[in-house]
Amino acid sequence: MMISRRAVVATGLTLPFLAVPGRAQSKPGHLRFGLSAWPPNLQPWVTTGVSAGTVKTLIHRSLLSFNNKGELAGELAESWSLDAQGAWVFKLRPNTVFHNGEPVTADDVKWTIEQIADAKSTAFMRSQFQSIVRIEIPDPSTVRLVTREPQATLPTWFCNYNVHVVWRHSEANNPIGAGPFRLVAQERGTSLDIEAFDRYYKPGLPKLRSIKFIVYADENLRAAALQAGDVDMIEYVPWQAMSAVEADPRLKLDTQYGPFMDILFNGTRGPFSDARVRRAVAHAVKREDIVKVAFFGRGKPLEGVPIVEGTPWYDAELAKGWAYDTARSKELMAAAGVPNGFEAVMLATAQFGMHKDTAEIVQKYLADIGIQCELKLPEWSTRVTLGVRGQYDIAVHGIAADNNDPDGLTIVLDTTLPPSHGRSFGVQASRTAELLARGRSEFDQTKRVAIYKDMQRAAIEEVPMVGLAWRAQGYGMDKRVQGFTNLPGALSTSSGGMLEETSFG
Repeated sequence: MMISRRAVVATGLTLPFLAVPGRAQSKPGHLRFGLSAWPPNLQPWVTTGVSAGTVKTLIHRSLLSFNNKGELAGELAESWSLDAQGAWVFKLRPNTVFHNGEPVTADDVKWTIEQIADAKSTAFMRSQFQSIVRIEIPDPSTVRLVTREPQATLPTWFCNYNVHVVWRHSEANNPIGAGPFRLVAQERGTSLDIEAFDRYYKPGLPKLRSIKFIVYADENLRAAALQAGDVDMIEYVPWQAMSAVEADPRLKLDTQYGPFMDILFNGTRGPFSDARVRRAVAHAVKREDIVKVAFFGRGKPLEGVPIVEGTPWYDAELAKGWAYDTARSKELMAAAGVPNGFEAVMLATAQFGMHKDTAEIVQKYLADIGIQCELKLPEWSTRVTLGVRGQYDIAVHGIAADNNDPDGLTIVLDTTLPPSHGRSFGVQASRTAELLARGRSEFDQTKRVAIYKDMQRAAIEEVPMVGLAWRAQGYGMDKRVQGFTNLPGALSTSSGGMLEETSFG
């Protein structure tokens, strides 16, 4: 049974979702997965969101990944180490092949890194890989990376779902990977089909024979499809549907805290080029309202840089660095020369309720300090394009750090990096970027803790972004789905790779 948009609208979108007496037939070994968005593209090094990252991680593989405990694990590389000269050395796993049967070699790794770091590259991790000054190949299964400065966190770069090793003779529009699945069919805007690769390098994996990704851009339709049995698993369970999924005896919900909502700025023009105005925005929003309205209580206020409580880097005082204080906001606005406020265009998207709801709450609170925002709510792919081009004044976004180390926040906080839809555009935050660089080049843990606390202080002053709310990130699934892990903390949005360990039926 397929549920139509009209049927859902007719219910008034009240919870629990539609009670369905019968379910569509599923097949053991074949998983139907509800994606939240159509991947704008599947280029292995370009960022276009979590849905694209999930698919890319299954058809490609990198040198390393995070295992189901959130720890570094080997993929195409079976080992990695820092040598006496400070270079990172990766030993490739033997007998690995790309989907065309060609062996994975050090030359393929070298070529991949060169493409990512190329001056004309649009790769998400281009700046990081440009710090590699020399790639050496001592033998066909060894890669040695020499960097400009020490890089303590370099191995984690290869865990990003926008960094995959590709066969060096691939055509630009047909990158050939070495992942556990092959892309075999797609219906643009609707679905993608992947099938197990029979020469994958991990014995017994993948456990599934195929996955059909079906796009449900409407989050209520996505949740309804899970309850109807039209899909076996979905990402981005809408927060208003989580209780219904938990209450359904046929389903289960797996959530993690780690992703968060934030505010981004265009620093190339207008009042938001002034850090005092950005700080005024940071103090203007009452986060509890976002948690209540956008996440139905399944979130936590975020009033500082997104550092997870309980980690060595966390500081309770710094965590309140942008606490709600309307009077302070107005003082900062006056000091910046805009005591009466101004008009601005706020970019978000209506495709995800959390983005739209959060943006509307931010809009309301900014009006209280004189900033009148016109909301712009396009569908997701347009939101991505506008963000990359800096076609906004202020934006509301949802993201997670790259990993659970503070260096994982580089993708959000370092505004010296190339434009990205998930990072402020043209904002000057040089001290924050400098301290992030110092932290990733330091190997001593005690010194790293001190550096990253200084980084938080700098970010609170420079405001390259504004934290709003931590959110529970949920996957919903049929109870017959086994082996899937929603990765801990910031890694939750990278959990798609765990589908290689997932079985069904």
